[in-house]
Amino acid sequence: MRSRGAAVAATAVVTAFAWALLRAESQGAIAALLLLAGAAGFILLKTRWLHALVGAALANERFAQGLAIAAVALLALVLRDDDFALLLVTRVLIVIVACLGLNVQFGYAGVVNFAGASFFGVGGYTAAVLARSTGLPHVLVLLAGGVTAAMAGTVLLLPILRTRGHYAALITIAFALLFRTFLEVNDALGGPQGLKLGEMRIGPIRFNEPVEIGPLEGSFYLKFVAVALVLLALAFVLVLRLERSWIGLALDAVRIDEIAAASFGLDVARWKIAAFTIGNFVIGVAGALSAFMIGFIAPNNYTFAESLVLVSVLLLGGIGNPWGLSLAAAIVIVVPEKLQVIQEYRFLMFATLVVLVLLFRPAGLLPRPLRRLIESSP
Repeated sequence: MRSRGAAVAATAVVTAFAWALLRAESQGAIAALLLLAGAAGFILLKTRWLHALVGAALANERFAQGLAIAAVALLALVLRDDDFALLLVTRVLIVIVACLGLNVQFGYAGVVNFAGASFFGVGGYTAAVLARSTGLPHVLVLLAGGVTAAMAGTVLLLPILRTRGHYAALITIAFALLFRTFLEVNDALGGPQGLKLGEMRIGPIRFNEPVEIGPLEGSFYLKFVAVALVLLALAFVLVLRLERSWIGLALDAVRIDEIAAASFGLDVARWKIAAFTIGNFVIGVAGALSAFMIGFIAPNNYTFAESLVLVSVLLLGGIGNPWGLSLAAAIVIVVPEKLQVIQEYRFLMFATLVVLVLLFRPAGLLPRPLRRLIESSP
C-alpha cells in the first residue's frame, strides 16, 4: 500500500507540473518551471528517491500503467479547450508509440535502425493514399500503415543480416536518404508538395469536429488523444509482453552475443527479422495516426533529422526501458516547442542536454532494470 501511495503522489506531482508547463505562456515562467524540473531531477538522480519510485512502479506495474493512462486522460480533460497543448500531448503519445517499435529493434534485438522516420513516413503515406482512393474504414487504414511499413522493411533485411554495427547503421541511413528522394520525385505521391488527407472517421465519430458530450465541450484534438492513448496502451502491453516472454530472452541473447546465441541453437537471422518487422509495424501505425492528425504530409516531414530525434529519445530515456523513453519523449517534444522565444538556439540547448545526459548518465535517465527470471514470493 505504501508503494502505491508513493506512485499516486509522484503521478499527481508530474501531472500538475505538466499542466503548469503546457499552460505557461510567459517565457520567464517556462524557464522557472524547467529549472525547477532540472533541480528535482538532479536531486532524484543523486539520492535513493528515484530508485524507490522505480521500485514502487515495478512492484505494482499494472497499477502504475493504469495510473499513467488515467493521468494523461485527466490532463487532456483539464486542457480540453487548449488546441496547442492537446496537440503537444498527442504528439508525445504518438512519438512514444513509434519509439516503442524502435525499442524492440534497438533495445531488445540490437538491430540498428536510423531510418525510423522513413518507416513512420511509410505509414503516413499509406494512410494518405488509402484514405483518398479507397473506402476502407480508417481503423483498418491505421493497421494497413503498420503492415506496409513492415513490408517496406523487408527491403533492408538481407543487407542488415549480412552486416553489423556501423555498417548496418549506414545501410539504414542510406535508406532514409533514398526514401525522401523517392517521395520528392514521385508525382503520384504528391512530389515535394506532399498529400492532403481528409477527415479521419471511426464509425459515426468525425475527428475534425469539436467534442460535445452533454455539458462537456472541448477541442477536436481530444479525439486524437483518445485514439493515441489506446494505441499507446496496446503498444506498451505488446512490448512488455514480448520482452518478458521466451521471445524476449531469445532477442536478448542475440543482442548480447550473436555467436554464443547461435552456438546454443538460436536462429539469429530469424529473431532479427522478427524484431525488425514488429518494430516497423508499430512505427508505421504511429505514422498513419500522425498523418491523419496533421492532415497534410510531405517529404520534409520524414527527414533523416527526424530519425535522429527518435533515436535520441531512445538514448535519453534508456535503451530497452519503455518507461524511460516515455519520459524522454515528453522532454524532447515539449521543451523545444515551449522555448520558441529563443528561436533556433533552443535546439542548441536540447543538444547540450543530450550531451550532458550521455556523459554523466550513459545508460539513460531510466536504465533498463535487470530481468527477473523468477518471480519473488509475496
